[in-house]
Amino acid sequence: MAASIATTLTAKAALGQVQPNSVAKTMRLPVRTITSGPKHHWFGYYDKLQFDPSNRFVLSNEVSFEHRTPRPDDVVKVGMVDTSNDDQWIELGESRSWGWQQGCMLQWLPGSDREVIWNDRKANSMVSHIVNVKTKSKRTLDSPIYTLANNGRFGLAADFSRIQIMRPGYGYVGLPDQHQEDLAPKDSGIFHVDLKSGKSKLVLSLADVAKIPHQGKQLTGVKHYFNHLLIAPDSKRFIALHRWRKYDSKSKKTVGGFITRMVTANIDGSDVFVLDPSGNTSHFIWRDPKHVCMWTRPQGKKSAFYLLKDKTREIERVGEGVMTQNGHNTYLPKPHGNWILNDTYPDKNRNQKPYLFHVPTGRQIWLGEFNSPPLYRGEWRCDTHPRSSNDGRTICIDSPHSGEGRQLHLIDVSEIIDA
Repeated sequence: MAASIATTLTAKAALGQVQPNSVAKTMRLPVRTITSGPKHHWFGYYDKLQFDPSNRFVLSNEVSFEHRTPRPDDVVKVGMVDTSNDDQWIELGESRSWGWQQGCMLQWLPGSDREVIWNDRKANSMVSHIVNVKTKSKRTLDSPIYTLANNGRFGLAADFSRIQIMRPGYGYVGLPDQHQEDLAPKDSGIFHVDLKSGKSKLVLSLADVAKIPHQGKQLTGVKHYFNHLLIAPDSKRFIALHRWRKYDSKSKKTVGGFITRMVTANIDGSDVFVLDPSGNTSHFIWRDPKHVCMWTRPQGKKSAFYLLKDKTREIERVGEGVMTQNGHNTYLPKPHGNWILNDTYPDKNRNQKPYLFHVPTGRQIWLGEFNSPPLYRGEWRCDTHPRSSNDGRTICIDSPHSGEGRQLHLIDVSEIIDA
Protein backbone atom coordinates (compact mmCIF):
# COMPACT_ATOMS: atom_id res chain seq x y z
CA MET A 1 0.00 0.00 0.00
CA ALA A 2 1.54 3.26 -1.06
CA ALA A 3 2.44 5.67 1.68
CA SER A 4 0.37 8.84 1.89
CA ILE A 5 2.13 12.18 1.89
CA ALA A 6 3.46 12.97 5.32
CA THR A 7 1.62 15.86 7.00
CA THR A 8 2.05 17.98 10.07
CA LEU A 9 -0.55 19.03 12.57
CA THR A 10 -0.41 21.77 15.14
CA ALA A 11 -0.04 20.42 18.66
CA LYS A 12 0.15 22.19 21.98
CA ALA A 13 3.24 21.47 24.02
CA ALA A 14 5.41 22.73 26.85
CA LEU A 15 8.96 21.53 26.42
CA GLY A 16 10.95 23.67 28.84
CA GLN A 17 11.29 23.55 32.60
CA VAL A 18 7.81 24.61 33.65
CA GLN A 19 5.66 24.54 36.73
CA PRO A 20 3.12 21.73 37.08
CA ASN A 21 -0.24 22.36 35.41
CA SER A 22 1.10 25.31 33.39
CA VAL A 23 -0.52 26.35 30.12
CA ALA A 24 0.94 24.50 27.15
CA LYS A 25 2.57 26.24 24.21
CA THR A 26 2.32 25.43 20.50
CA MET A 27 4.61 23.32 18.36
CA ARG A 28 4.36 21.27 15.17
CA LEU A 29 4.58 17.48 15.14
CA PRO A 30 4.97 15.29 12.06
CA VAL A 31 1.98 13.00 11.42
CA ARG A 32 2.18 10.24 8.83
CA THR A 33 -0.79 8.29 7.51
CA ILE A 34 0.29 4.71 6.78
CA THR A 35 -2.96 3.20 5.44
CA SER A 36 -5.47 4.46 2.89
CA GLY A 37 -8.87 3.77 1.35
CA PRO A 38 -11.03 2.47 -0.07
CA LYS A 39 -10.65 -0.18 2.68
CA HIS A 40 -10.83 0.94 6.31
CA HIS A 41 -8.01 0.20 8.74
CA TRP A 42 -7.74 0.34 12.52
CA PHE A 43 -6.12 -1.52 15.39
CA GLY A 44 -8.52 -1.15 18.29
CA TYR A 45 -7.73 -1.18 21.97
CA TYR A 46 -4.91 0.76 23.57
CA ASP A 47 -3.32 -1.88 25.83
CA LYS A 48 -2.09 -4.35 23.16
CA LEU A 49 1.28 -4.68 21.40
CA GLN A 50 0.80 -3.18 17.94
CA PHE A 51 4.48 -2.68 16.99
CA ASP A 52 6.96 -5.51 16.50
CA PRO A 53 10.20 -5.29 18.56
CA SER A 54 11.98 -3.43 15.74
CA ASN A 55 9.06 -0.94 15.46
CA ARG A 56 9.03 -1.55 11.70
CA PHE A 57 5.83 -3.63 11.38
CA VAL A 58 2.53 -2.18 12.60
CA LEU A 59 -0.47 -4.47 12.99
CA SER A 60 -3.90 -3.55 11.63
CA ASN A 61 -7.38 -4.82 10.83
CA GLU A 62 -8.88 -4.15 7.39
CA VAL A 63 -12.56 -4.10 6.43
CA SER A 64 -14.69 -2.84 3.53
CA PHE A 65 -17.55 -1.14 5.45
CA GLU A 66 -18.26 1.04 8.48
CA HIS A 67 -21.18 2.41 10.54
CA ARG A 68 -23.03 -0.78 11.43
CA THR A 69 -22.76 -3.77 13.75
CA PRO A 70 -20.76 -6.66 12.26
CA ARG A 71 -22.86 -9.62 11.13
CA PRO A 72 -21.77 -13.23 11.73
CA ASP A 73 -20.66 -13.57 8.10
CA ASP A 74 -18.64 -10.33 8.03
CA VAL A 75 -14.94 -11.06 7.62
CA VAL A 76 -12.18 -8.72 8.71
CA LYS A 77 -8.73 -9.05 7.17
CA VAL A 78 -5.73 -9.15 9.50
CA GLY A 79 -2.36 -7.79 8.44
CA MET A 80 0.54 -5.47 9.11
CA VAL A 81 2.09 -2.39 7.53
CA ASP A 82 5.78 -2.43 6.63
CA THR A 83 6.77 1.14 7.49
CA SER A 84 10.24 0.66 5.97
CA ASN A 85 8.93 -0.47 2.58
CA ASP A 86 6.57 2.20 1.26
CA ASP A 87 3.99 1.30 3.94
CA GLN A 88 3.24 -1.97 2.19
CA TRP A 89 0.18 -3.89 3.43
CA ILE A 90 1.01 -7.52 4.26
CA GLU A 91 -2.03 -9.72 4.74
CA LEU A 92 -1.73 -12.37 7.45
CA GLY A 93 -5.21 -13.90 7.62
CA GLU A 94 -8.81 -13.12 8.51
CA SER A 95 -11.30 -13.26 11.37
CA ARG A 96 -15.03 -13.72 11.92
CA SER A 97 -14.83 -12.75 15.60
CA TRP A 98 -14.33 -9.01 15.86
CA GLY A 99 -15.81 -5.68 16.92
CA TRP A 100 -15.21 -2.00 16.28
CA GLN A 101 -13.70 -1.18 19.68
CA GLN A 102 -11.19 -3.99 20.15
CA GLY A 103 -10.94 -5.59 16.72
CA CYS A 104 -10.16 -9.32 17.02
CA MET A 105 -7.60 -8.85 19.82
CA LEU A 106 -4.80 -8.82 17.24
CA GLN A 107 -1.39 -8.35 18.91
CA TRP A 108 2.25 -9.44 18.91
CA LEU A 109 3.21 -12.19 21.30
CA PRO A 110 5.33 -10.49 23.97
CA GLY A 111 9.04 -10.97 23.31
CA SER A 112 8.51 -12.35 19.80
CA ASP A 113 9.65 -10.71 16.58
CA ARG A 114 7.64 -13.06 14.38
CA GLU A 115 4.49 -14.39 16.06
CA VAL A 116 1.13 -12.62 16.30
CA ILE A 117 -2.20 -13.81 17.65
CA TRP A 118 -5.83 -12.96 16.97
CA ASN A 119 -9.32 -14.35 17.61
CA ASP A 120 -11.55 -16.08 15.07
CA ARG A 121 -14.66 -18.24 14.87
CA LYS A 122 -14.35 -21.78 13.59
CA ALA A 123 -17.58 -23.77 13.08
CA ASN A 124 -19.48 -23.32 16.35
CA SER A 125 -16.65 -22.24 18.59
CA MET A 126 -14.29 -19.32 19.15
CA VAL A 127 -10.58 -19.91 18.64
CA SER A 128 -7.37 -17.96 18.31
CA HIS A 129 -4.64 -18.25 15.68
CA ILE A 130 -0.91 -17.84 16.29
CA VAL A 131 0.80 -17.00 13.01
CA ASN A 132 4.50 -16.72 12.17
CA VAL A 133 4.67 -13.57 10.03
CA LYS A 134 7.92 -14.71 8.39
CA THR A 135 6.98 -18.30 7.43
CA LYS A 136 3.16 -17.84 7.51
CA SER A 137 2.86 -21.08 9.49
CA LYS A 138 -0.24 -21.14 11.72
CA ARG A 139 -1.43 -23.03 14.75
CA THR A 140 -4.91 -22.69 16.20
CA LEU A 141 -5.83 -22.72 19.89
CA ASP A 142 -9.23 -23.99 21.00
CA SER A 143 -9.89 -20.79 22.90
CA PRO A 144 -10.00 -17.08 22.19
CA ILE A 145 -7.74 -14.72 24.11
CA TYR A 146 -8.28 -11.32 25.67
CA THR A 147 -4.91 -10.36 27.12
CA LEU A 148 -1.40 -11.86 27.14
CA ALA A 149 1.22 -12.19 29.87
CA ASN A 150 4.50 -10.37 29.38
CA ASN A 151 6.34 -13.66 29.79
CA GLY A 152 4.68 -14.87 26.57
CA ARG A 153 3.53 -18.16 28.09
CA PHE A 154 -0.19 -17.67 28.63
CA GLY A 155 -3.18 -15.42 28.17
CA LEU A 156 -6.56 -14.87 29.74
CA ALA A 157 -9.93 -15.09 28.01
CA ALA A 158 -13.43 -13.88 28.82
CA ASP A 159 -16.85 -15.02 27.61
CA PHE A 160 -17.14 -12.93 24.44
CA SER A 161 -20.65 -14.14 23.62
CA ARG A 162 -21.91 -12.94 26.99
CA ILE A 163 -20.06 -9.63 26.64
CA GLN A 164 -21.78 -9.01 23.30
CA ILE A 165 -25.20 -9.55 24.88
CA MET A 166 -24.39 -7.32 27.84
CA ARG A 167 -22.57 -4.56 25.95
CA PRO A 168 -22.76 -4.80 22.15
CA GLY A 169 -19.55 -3.87 20.39
CA TYR A 170 -17.18 -5.36 22.96
CA GLY A 171 -17.95 -9.04 22.35
CA TYR A 172 -18.48 -11.07 19.19
CA VAL A 173 -21.61 -11.90 17.22
CA GLY A 174 -22.21 -15.36 15.76
CA LEU A 175 -22.49 -17.58 18.82
CA PRO A 176 -25.19 -17.52 21.53
CA ASP A 177 -24.54 -17.00 25.22
CA GLN A 178 -24.58 -20.56 26.56
CA HIS A 179 -25.56 -19.19 29.98
CA GLN A 180 -28.16 -16.69 28.85
CA GLU A 181 -30.67 -17.48 31.62
CA ASP A 182 -28.08 -17.71 34.40
CA LEU A 183 -27.39 -14.39 36.14
CA ALA A 184 -24.08 -15.56 37.62
CA PRO A 185 -23.01 -18.84 35.96
CA LYS A 186 -20.44 -21.05 37.66
CA ASP A 187 -19.06 -22.21 34.28
CA SER A 188 -18.47 -18.76 32.79
CA GLY A 189 -15.88 -16.18 33.73
CA ILE A 190 -12.14 -15.80 33.21
CA PHE A 191 -10.11 -18.58 31.60
CA HIS A 192 -6.37 -19.23 31.70
CA VAL A 193 -5.07 -20.15 28.22
CA ASP A 194 -1.72 -21.90 27.78
CA LEU A 195 -0.23 -20.50 24.56
CA LYS A 196 1.91 -23.59 23.92
CA SER A 197 -0.59 -26.40 24.52
CA GLY A 198 -3.73 -24.41 23.84
CA LYS A 199 -5.38 -25.82 26.95
CA SER A 200 -7.71 -23.54 28.85
CA LYS A 201 -9.24 -23.71 32.31
CA LEU A 202 -11.65 -21.55 34.28
CA VAL A 203 -9.83 -19.67 37.05
CA LEU A 204 -12.48 -17.19 38.25
CA SER A 205 -16.20 -17.72 37.71
CA LEU A 206 -18.99 -15.16 37.67
CA ALA A 207 -20.67 -17.16 40.41
CA ASP A 208 -17.64 -16.69 42.66
CA VAL A 209 -17.25 -12.96 42.14
CA ALA A 210 -21.01 -12.34 42.43
CA LYS A 211 -20.85 -13.61 46.02
CA ILE A 212 -18.56 -10.75 47.04
CA PRO A 213 -20.72 -8.01 48.62
CA HIS A 214 -20.80 -4.62 46.92
CA GLN A 215 -20.45 -1.79 49.43
CA GLY A 216 -21.74 -4.06 52.18
CA LYS A 217 -24.73 -5.44 50.28
CA GLN A 218 -25.29 -8.74 48.47
CA LEU A 219 -25.73 -8.52 44.70
CA THR A 220 -29.21 -9.81 43.87
CA GLY A 221 -31.47 -9.32 40.86
CA VAL A 222 -28.59 -8.39 38.57
CA LYS A 223 -26.84 -10.08 35.65
CA HIS A 224 -23.05 -10.34 35.80
CA TYR A 225 -20.22 -10.34 33.28
CA PHE A 226 -16.48 -9.71 33.05
CA ASN A 227 -14.81 -7.27 30.68
CA HIS A 228 -11.42 -5.62 30.20
CA LEU A 229 -8.82 -8.09 31.46
CA LEU A 230 -5.18 -7.07 31.87
CA ILE A 231 -2.26 -9.05 33.32
CA ALA A 232 0.29 -7.32 35.58
CA PRO A 233 3.75 -6.59 34.11
CA ASP A 234 5.35 -9.38 36.17
CA SER A 235 2.72 -11.91 34.94
CA LYS A 236 1.66 -12.75 38.53
CA ARG A 237 -1.73 -11.05 38.95
CA PHE A 238 -4.50 -9.79 36.73
CA ILE A 239 -7.23 -7.17 36.62
CA ALA A 240 -10.83 -7.74 35.56
CA LEU A 241 -13.74 -5.35 35.48
CA HIS A 242 -16.70 -7.05 37.15
CA ARG A 243 -19.86 -5.52 35.73
CA TRP A 244 -23.57 -6.06 36.24
CA ARG A 245 -26.91 -4.67 35.13
CA LYS A 246 -30.37 -4.95 36.68
CA TYR A 247 -32.38 -7.92 35.43
CA ASP A 248 -36.12 -7.88 34.77
CA SER A 249 -37.32 -11.42 35.47
CA LYS A 250 -40.59 -10.87 33.59
CA SER A 251 -39.09 -9.72 30.28
CA LYS A 252 -35.89 -11.69 30.92
CA LYS A 253 -33.88 -8.66 29.85
CA THR A 254 -31.42 -6.36 31.51
CA VAL A 255 -32.44 -2.77 32.12
CA GLY A 256 -30.50 0.42 32.76
CA GLY A 257 -26.77 1.00 32.72
CA PHE A 258 -24.00 -1.11 34.18
CA ILE A 259 -22.12 -0.82 37.47
CA THR A 260 -18.40 -1.58 37.49
CA ARG A 261 -15.92 -2.59 40.14
CA MET A 262 -12.31 -3.52 39.58
CA VAL A 263 -11.02 -6.78 41.02
CA THR A 264 -7.49 -8.14 41.02
CA ALA A 265 -6.43 -11.74 41.57
CA ASN A 266 -3.53 -14.15 41.27
CA ILE A 267 -3.21 -15.80 37.87
CA ASP A 268 -4.83 -18.98 39.23
CA GLY A 269 -7.85 -16.96 40.40
CA SER A 270 -6.96 -17.00 44.08
CA ASP A 271 -6.57 -14.06 46.45
CA VAL A 272 -9.30 -11.91 44.85
CA PHE A 273 -9.21 -8.29 45.97
CA VAL A 274 -11.72 -5.54 45.14
CA LEU A 275 -9.26 -2.78 44.30
CA ASP A 276 -11.86 -0.18 43.30
CA PRO A 277 -15.15 -0.77 45.13
CA SER A 278 -16.69 2.54 43.98
CA GLY A 279 -18.75 1.07 41.14
CA ASN A 280 -17.30 3.68 38.77
CA THR A 281 -14.12 2.11 37.35
CA SER A 282 -13.38 3.01 33.73
CA HIS A 283 -10.13 2.94 31.70
CA PHE A 284 -6.99 1.74 33.46
CA ILE A 285 -3.43 0.49 33.07
CA TRP A 286 -0.83 -1.19 35.28
CA ARG A 287 1.98 1.26 36.04
CA ASP A 288 4.02 -1.53 37.59
CA PRO A 289 3.21 -4.86 39.29
CA LYS A 290 1.85 -3.08 42.37
CA HIS A 291 0.07 0.02 41.05
CA VAL A 292 -2.84 0.71 38.71
CA CYS A 293 -3.69 4.09 37.16
CA MET A 294 -7.42 4.43 36.42
CA TRP A 295 -10.24 6.85 35.76
CA THR A 296 -12.80 6.44 38.52
CA ARG A 297 -14.88 8.30 41.10
CA PRO A 298 -13.91 7.01 44.54
CA GLN A 299 -16.40 7.49 47.35
CA GLY A 300 -16.27 11.11 48.50
CA LYS A 301 -13.94 12.15 45.66
CA LYS A 302 -14.27 13.68 42.18
CA SER A 303 -14.09 11.75 38.91
CA ALA A 304 -10.43 11.80 37.89
CA PHE A 305 -7.37 9.67 37.28
CA TYR A 306 -6.05 8.00 40.41
CA LEU A 307 -3.15 5.70 41.22
CA LEU A 308 -4.17 2.76 43.42
CA LYS A 309 -1.84 0.28 45.08
CA ASP A 310 -2.97 -3.33 44.69
CA LYS A 311 -4.27 -5.14 47.79
CA THR A 312 -4.31 -1.87 49.78
CA ARG A 313 -6.50 1.21 50.14
CA GLU A 314 -3.67 3.55 49.16
CA ILE A 315 -4.81 6.07 46.54
CA GLU A 316 -3.43 9.27 45.05
CA ARG A 317 -4.61 11.73 42.39
CA VAL A 318 -2.86 11.76 39.00
CA GLY A 319 -2.69 14.81 36.75
CA GLU A 320 -4.87 17.02 38.92
CA GLY A 321 -6.06 20.06 36.99
CA VAL A 322 -4.62 18.66 33.74
CA MET A 323 -5.87 15.14 33.09
CA THR A 324 -9.46 16.22 33.65
CA GLN A 325 -11.26 13.97 31.15
CA ASN A 326 -11.66 10.21 30.87
CA GLY A 327 -9.44 8.67 28.20
CA HIS A 328 -7.38 5.65 27.15
CA ASN A 329 -4.28 5.85 29.32
CA THR A 330 -0.96 4.01 29.15
CA TYR A 331 2.61 4.67 30.28
CA LEU A 332 5.37 5.02 27.70
CA PRO A 333 7.91 2.18 27.78
CA LYS A 334 11.13 2.52 29.76
CA PRO A 335 13.19 4.67 29.93
CA HIS A 336 10.30 7.06 29.30
CA GLY A 337 7.95 5.60 31.91
CA ASN A 338 7.38 8.99 33.55
CA TRP A 339 5.17 9.92 30.57
CA ILE A 340 1.48 9.00 30.42
CA LEU A 341 -0.10 8.71 26.98
CA ASN A 342 -3.80 9.52 26.87
CA ASP A 343 -6.58 10.97 24.70
CA THR A 344 -9.94 12.71 24.85
CA TYR A 345 -13.34 11.92 23.40
CA PRO A 346 -14.73 14.23 20.67
CA ASP A 347 -15.33 17.79 21.89
CA LYS A 348 -18.14 20.09 20.71
CA ASN A 349 -16.36 20.43 17.36
CA ARG A 350 -15.93 16.64 17.11
CA ASN A 351 -12.16 16.88 17.62
CA GLN A 352 -10.28 14.16 19.49
CA LYS A 353 -6.98 15.08 21.12
CA PRO A 354 -4.30 12.58 22.16
CA TYR A 355 -1.67 13.93 24.51
CA LEU A 356 1.35 13.18 26.67
CA PHE A 357 1.51 14.03 30.36
CA HIS A 358 4.85 14.22 32.18
CA VAL A 359 4.18 13.04 35.73
CA PRO A 360 7.19 14.64 37.52
CA THR A 361 6.62 18.16 36.12
CA GLY A 362 2.90 18.20 35.27
CA ARG A 363 3.57 19.13 31.63
CA GLN A 364 0.74 18.31 29.23
CA ILE A 365 1.62 18.07 25.54
CA TRP A 366 -1.19 17.92 23.00
CA LEU A 367 -0.32 15.73 19.99
CA GLY A 368 -2.89 17.21 17.63
CA GLU A 369 -6.61 17.60 16.95
CA PHE A 370 -8.22 14.85 14.86
CA ASN A 371 -11.76 15.36 13.66
CA SER A 372 -14.26 12.52 13.99
CA PRO A 373 -17.36 13.09 11.80
CA PRO A 374 -20.82 12.68 13.40
CA LEU A 375 -21.34 9.25 11.83
CA TYR A 376 -18.68 7.87 14.16
CA ARG A 377 -20.82 7.45 17.27
CA GLY A 378 -21.88 4.74 19.67
CA GLU A 379 -20.81 1.18 18.92
CA TRP A 380 -18.95 2.09 15.71
CA ARG A 381 -17.23 5.23 16.96
CA CYS A 382 -13.52 5.54 16.23
CA ASP A 383 -11.62 6.45 19.42
CA THR A 384 -7.98 7.33 18.80
CA HIS A 385 -6.84 4.69 21.33
CA PRO A 386 -3.21 5.96 21.23
CA ARG A 387 -0.55 3.23 21.27
CA SER A 388 3.21 3.65 21.64
CA SER A 389 6.04 2.01 19.76
CA ASN A 390 8.42 -0.05 21.88
CA ASP A 391 10.93 2.81 22.10
CA GLY A 392 8.27 5.40 22.95
CA ARG A 393 9.23 7.62 20.02
CA THR A 394 6.20 6.98 17.80
CA ILE A 395 2.48 7.02 18.60
CA CYS A 396 -0.12 5.26 16.45
CA ILE A 397 -3.76 6.33 16.48
CA ASP A 398 -6.97 5.25 14.74
CA SER A 399 -8.78 8.20 13.17
CA PRO A 400 -11.12 9.07 10.26
CA HIS A 401 -9.95 12.69 10.07
CA SER A 402 -8.23 12.25 6.68
CA GLY A 403 -11.58 11.72 4.91
CA GLU A 404 -10.93 8.09 3.89
CA GLY A 405 -12.68 6.42 6.80
CA ARG A 406 -10.79 5.10 9.80
CA GLN A 407 -7.08 4.74 9.06
CA LEU A 408 -3.79 4.37 10.96
CA HIS A 409 -1.67 7.47 11.60
CA LEU A 410 1.80 7.73 13.16
CA ILE A 411 2.84 10.72 15.27
CA ASP A 412 6.54 11.35 15.81
CA VAL A 413 7.00 12.37 19.46
CA SER A 414 10.79 11.96 19.61
CA GLU A 415 11.25 15.74 19.84
CA ILE A 416 9.18 15.70 23.03
CA ILE A 417 10.68 12.79 24.90
CA ASP A 418 14.24 13.71 23.88
CA ALA A 419 13.90 17.30 25.11
